Amino acid sequence: MSVRVLLVDDQPLMLVGLGILIGDTADLEVVGEAGDGVEAVRLVRELRPDVVVMDIRMPGMDGIEATRQATAEPDPPKVLVLTTFDDDEYVYGALRAGASGFLLKSMALDAILDAIRVVAAGDALLAPSVTRRLIADFAGTSATPAPATEPAADSSLVAGITDREREVLALVGQGLSNGEIAERLVISAATAKTHVARLFAKLEARDRVHLAIIAYENGLTPGRR
Repeated sequence: MSVRVLLVDDQPLMLVGLGILIGDTADLEVVGEAGDGVEAVRLVRELRPDVVVMDIRMPGMDGIEATRQATAEPDPPKVLVLTTFDDDEYVYGALRAGASGFLLKSMALDAILDAIRVVAAGDALLAPSVTRRLIADFAGTSATPAPATEPAADSSLVAGITDREREVLALVGQGLSNGEIAERLVISAATAKTHVARLFAKLEARDRVHLAIIAYENGLTPGRR
């Protein structure tokens, strides 16, 4: 079954280019296009796509607010932010709004297609080549603070996890995969996977990026104390 994709961008050439690119693949299907955030949210409700490829800077409602509204829908789509701008504020804002990934338009076309598939599978773009840098920037290594308008995570969330789960959460916050966590903590990959699954349940996290945000906001990653 094809992954149903909604494209959102205020640049018609970008919509055409992505549409052609996706149209040439057997496992992806463009079900709609929008030129602004308001139209994007309307089409999310109408078309129920699996993945929304979302620009950030658009007239009217921007991509961050559109992402927030889209991911608040029942059975929400995954959102992959695809933008020209990689400012920390945009990265942080997009992830806090519920995006499962963040890519630049300068990425190779094949990488964009692979990212759509990764997000559709629920893996939240935590490939080391992309998300480790993303999480590092967003977690404070660039010295840019989180926007003051964003609420801090409730510290009581992490109060109920074990010391081992806290260690695992901190490593997820650094962008490590289950295999890398297992190696770092000298445990099996299956055990690492179990710890991550328990963190999903205990912290009510939607994906690994959400876990990374929780780790960041609770002082478990560099740059947020």
